[in-house]
Amino acid sequence: MKKEFDSKSAIILGMHDALVSLTGLIAGLCFVFTDTNVIVISCIVSSITASLSMGAANYLAVKAVNRDNAMDAALYTAGAYMVTCVLLILPFFILYNRTLALLSVFLMVILIIYLFNFIFFRKNQFYKHFYEMLTICFTVSIVAFAIGQGAKYFLGI
Repeated sequence: MKKEFDSKSAIILGMHDALVSLTGLIAGLCFVFTDTNVIVISCIVSSITASLSMGAANYLAVKAVNRDNAMDAALYTAGAYMVTCVLLILPFFILYNRTLALLSVFLMVILIIYLFNFIFFRKNQFYKHFYEMLTICFTVSIVAFAIGQGAKYFLGI
């Protein structure tokens, strides 16, 4: 028996993974490098490759349970990942101060998580989903900051 395609799950997968991984990467890079061009290039390359990887992984996962719509799942996941990445990298094109850009990224994360949960969960435990996503995202960002600081110290960068 084949299950119906769940676009919300595919979007959550792509969007939330982009929020967690790219926010963590941005936070880590901002504390290692002073040149915003290095940060932006690193984030663009990472965003494209991770978007393709997430789409391919969801394609294979959905295909493994014999669903006909594996390609739809892949496109929703990769698309949500890429759109989220574009929004998170955007502050670095507008603000040339990396500290202000990083703060803007954190505000963008909160806004994206809020809007996503408002659209999909406003009638069903909105705040529970909102705070859970926010906590996971910021916890990973703090860990990435610590890794960046450790790398900077131990590698002498």
